[in-house]
Amino acid sequence: MDKVQILARYMPPDAAPLIGRWIDYFKCEFKISRGRSSKFGDYRPPFEGKGHRISVNFNLNPYAFLVTTVHEFAHLHTWNEHKHKAKPHGTEWKNNFKKMMQPFFEKDVFPPDVKQAIVRYLNNPAASSCSDLNLYRSLRMYDAPQEAIHTVEKIPANAMFKLKDGRVFQKGEKLRKRYKCIEVATKRVYLFSPVAEVEVISSNQ
Repeated sequence: MDKVQILARYMPPDAAPLIGRWIDYFKCEFKISRGRSSKFGDYRPPFEGKGHRISVNFNLNPYAFLVTTVHEFAHLHTWNEHKHKAKPHGTEWKNNFKKMMQPFFEKDVFPPDVKQAIVRYLNNPAASSCSDLNLYRSLRMYDAPQEAIHTVEKIPANAMFKLKDGRVFQKGEKLRKRYKCIEVATKRVYLFSPVAEVEVISSNQ
């Protein structure tokens, strides 16, 4: 099975041929990675005889997978042009990300709501797609449903929830952009992003 057929399993099929050509053109090692909670994808420049390396989490929905892939290829392209002289998410990267997204708009591979969110994001791309709440929410709409997994903003006030590491918290009030939550075991206060994914234990309204 060639790489285009493999890529088409993870992203909108119409986008796969162009990504396949980018892999060849940039002589890039492209890896479909295990799920990582800290990041969706990763780019590493040539080092000690190894060429460009990109990895993208296997468990992203097709639109999130494609956005992340283009994000990482924009890093690669920027490194080729500027090496270490450009900031990781500086003007050079932003310009390349905008240019490299255009072919996928022309192919109309995104649903209207996701396309609109990407256009807004492209006006000033952030370090990651999950740091732009509007884009992150739009992409999440196409995730497969998971029982018990919710975002902090969607659960009721005072609800108890658990993180992957087993720690239990109670949701409190919203402070500007984040929610004040109390760790049950230590009574320490933590601030959670509205789109942090948690497992609901119970709710007390």
